[in-house]
Amino acid sequence: MSVSAYLILASVLFVIGAVTVLVRRNSIVVFMGIELMLNAANLTFLAFSRMWGDFDGQLAAFFVMVVAAAEVVVGLAIIVSLFRTRRTVSVDDENLLRH
Repeated sequence: MSVSAYLILASVLFVIGAVTVLVRRNSIVVFMGIELMLNAANLTFLAFSRMWGDFDGQLAAFFVMVVAAAEVVVGLAIIVSLFRTRRTVSVDDENLLRH
């Protein structure tokens, strides 16, 4: 499989994730869109790492996975906390930082 095929797949994944983040109002679905975008970035790093034959892309992909795992832990804790207090996970109803 050529590098351009990986890049096309990564761009499709990134667009799907971006559209999901921009269109959907459910916090959990927005999180899944962000994860899709991060996975697209990882695929791009790995494709270029394979093309150039070095480990820098693999190291960057590993760093992105660590950041994504931390983001999921903190984000899901915030979503669960908001759901317990407000009984909704809609992004439109979350206005705690405005006041």
